[in-house]
Amino acid sequence: MPHRSFRLTGVAIALMLTATHERALHAQAARQTTDTLAQHVEIRRTTWGVPHIKADNLAAAAYALAYVQLEDYGARVALGLLRGRGEMGRWFGRDSMASDFAARPAYTIAVAKYATLDAQTRAVYEGFAAGVNRYIARHPDEFPAGFAPQFTGYDVAARDVQVANAASATRLLARLEPTRARPARGDVDPPALPDDALDALQAHTAGVDPIEEGSNAWAFAPSRTRSGRAVLVRNPHLAWDAGYYEAHVHVPGVLEFYGDFRIGGPFTVIGGFNRYLGWATTNNAPDNDEFYALDVDPERADHFLFDDTSVPLERVLVTVPYRNGPGISTETRETWRTPLGPVVHRDGGKIYVLRTAGDGDHRAGQQFLRMMQATTLDEWKAAMRMRARTTSSFTYADRAGNVFYVWNGLNPILPHPSGGDTAATPARRTADVFTQLIPWDSLPQLLNPKGGYVRNENDAPYHTNLHAVLDRARYPANMPEPSLRLRSQLSLALIDDGRKRSLEEIMALKNSYRMLLADRVKGELLAALEAASLTDAQRSATELLRRWDNTAAPDSRGAVLFSLWWQRYTEGRNADSMFARPWDVTDPVRTPSGVRDAARAVEAFRWAVDETVRRHGAADVAWGTVHRVRVGGFDEPVGGCSGALGCFRVLNFRNEPDGKRAVTGGDGWVIGVEFTDAPRAFSVLAYGQSNKPGHPHNGDQGQLFARGEYKRVAFTEADIEAQVIRRYRPGLEP
Repeated sequence: MPHRSFRLTGVAIALMLTATHERALHAQAARQTTDTLAQHVEIRRTTWGVPHIKADNLAAAAYALAYVQLEDYGARVALGLLRGRGEMGRWFGRDSMASDFAARPAYTIAVAKYATLDAQTRAVYEGFAAGVNRYIARHPDEFPAGFAPQFTGYDVAARDVQVANAASATRLLARLEPTRARPARGDVDPPALPDDALDALQAHTAGVDPIEEGSNAWAFAPSRTRSGRAVLVRNPHLAWDAGYYEAHVHVPGVLEFYGDFRIGGPFTVIGGFNRYLGWATTNNAPDNDEFYALDVDPERADHFLFDDTSVPLERVLVTVPYRNGPGISTETRETWRTPLGPVVHRDGGKIYVLRTAGDGDHRAGQQFLRMMQATTLDEWKAAMRMRARTTSSFTYADRAGNVFYVWNGLNPILPHPSGGDTAATPARRTADVFTQLIPWDSLPQLLNPKGGYVRNENDAPYHTNLHAVLDRARYPANMPEPSLRLRSQLSLALIDDGRKRSLEEIMALKNSYRMLLADRVKGELLAALEAASLTDAQRSATELLRRWDNTAAPDSRGAVLFSLWWQRYTEGRNADSMFARPWDVTDPVRTPSGVRDAARAVEAFRWAVDETVRRHGAADVAWGTVHRVRVGGFDEPVGGCSGALGCFRVLNFRNEPDGKRAVTGGDGWVIGVEFTDAPRAFSVLAYGQSNKPGHPHNGDQGQLFARGEYKRVAFTEADIEAQVIRRYRPGLEP
């Protein structure tokens, strides 16, 4: 495959006027076709509120998908589109306009390039916009008075545009300006503190675990299943307000797909399956961008020297409207770009720019639609080679029996060492900057390996399968270094055993409560405690720990004490540094292990015993007595723990006023599918199809989730009809 070349161009200000005109035309067309769309689609809600959408065409299907999302999540969908258009200030005032300036460039690109998308993708975007408009018109009481933005396909498409974000420059700016990590006047302000760091800081002070954003994914070849059919399991874990949304969309002869349609759009982080194949995404962190330091032209203002030429900076003015009492005012901000990317800082005779692979790409929705329509591995790979999806590992299985994994990214071919996010590489000519990408077929990937499985839990790709370890030396320096955290090691321990399992057995295995950290350090902790001077209560707690089964099962006694001990033992330290034997790539599934500081471990245990009794009344309190699922009116004991403790069933918690801890994130949507002639699947969406208070499907699956149970997915017509609780045409219902 030839290398992909690309050039990042500036944003033409005049396109904003075109966008306004084109948007008006699209809005008029949408109003004329809404009734027609509604006549061409039926929604069937099944037992747990899952919408099964059957339509004559893609536009009608997308219309219905938008409508059901609004039924279940309300204004969140419309506000997401408004934010993508860059009009939050226009409707809600100056204090809501912060995101508008960043959104406008992506929206402008969406308008300019919309006609280059294929007709099917445009139909989906336009149908989705029509569905949002229809719902707003029929339910005005759910929105502010006079709220009628009249969305178009442009607004939906804008969510799928990739734009280089100067907020990524925070760490570089902190190095360039240690006293104030802010760009020079005229450049884009990054946040003072990255969101994840701010969340962690707030969580530490509020008794809320930081959400471990990630996923688990398994694919089993026919050689590893009782049925002789491939199986795929998808298990993202984010905050329980992330808006995973289960739905089934069927346009006969065009598309039939069941899976995750994240709230807000038709193509937002999709994973799921059709009759032939399916895939799961797991977060990765490809090195898709580089900072470059360009030389200022000393003879000409706002120019830089490149390829022995004085090149002008491009001045970009973005004007945003905002509500000002009964009227509308505007504010204009100035940014600067170069053909290499946006300017993030200017100082000391240098212009610092961020060059991002995929900047300006608008085809993510088109790629996802092709992936959803694919019927073979070759067709699916052809869609992936579009490279409009810039991140994520993909784990794949199909009816033909293939299992496949690819570490996906737009890693550039660098003519220099990577600067990461803290250093800028000097660039004086084209040869100094990246212009090509590592070909997709050269990315780390694995097809049908020995052992009959592929898997990923957000770690580097090399140990996807222990029988076919990928050689790090085969890949460029800007690919990730080997890593295999405890969660990944437990995943391998669960499935790298050669056993054949049924789909039901695999789904039960997914809910393993094993806490791998305990297997690695408990023995040395007990040895240190045996040699220490302890009170009777501490001796009793030591025996409790010895009897504990090393799980975070709901009825497990000892897990609460152990988790508090580890928290205290590692407090203020890098947890990885507190093992006697750190992770070793030559012994990847048995390290890290042991206790590095026995005296600190004993002192932390003494504290943990007292603290467990103080908080919960007894050292032997059951894990599920403390840890609860509290959604939909349920209050159930639950098993699972942080990935840092080595759990595969990842759960994060917050402290409750009654001393309990309630789930806030982690495992939430779990789905497994077996590719029989008609796919057979099970799933659970812990927080339910809706976030609306009082909605019958807000949290109604919480009890299932807490008990480690699943609902049977309705995919065939017979299964859907057997579960139907409501059928209607959206926007035409009484």
